[in-house]
Amino acid sequence: MDIKKRTENGALILALEGKLDTTTAPALEEELAAELSGVKKLVFDLEGLEYISSAGLRLLMSAQKKLGTGNMIVRHVQELVMEVLEVTGFTDILTIE
Repeated sequence: MDIKKRTENGALILALEGKLDTTTAPALEEELAAELSGVKKLVFDLEGLEYISSAGLRLLMSAQKKLGTGNMIVRHVQELVMEVLEVTGFTDILTIE
């Protein structure tokens, strides 16, 4: 998985490419631990994400809890990843654009 980060209008944007699973989740977890301090808004751009496992879902939920509802946005979700989010009920929990 490739993680590209940038800030835009005070928001930290993490663009994820590849697969977010048990193998790649620790890298994202480290990135979040290093970057979340002082962040008011977090955006996950999933346009390049092809697959997400339960480990990836756990990371999204953890980030959501740390930031609070409305301060985290998930955008550009690919069809296969959206299916996983829908089946697991994450579409009711996350702010998805």
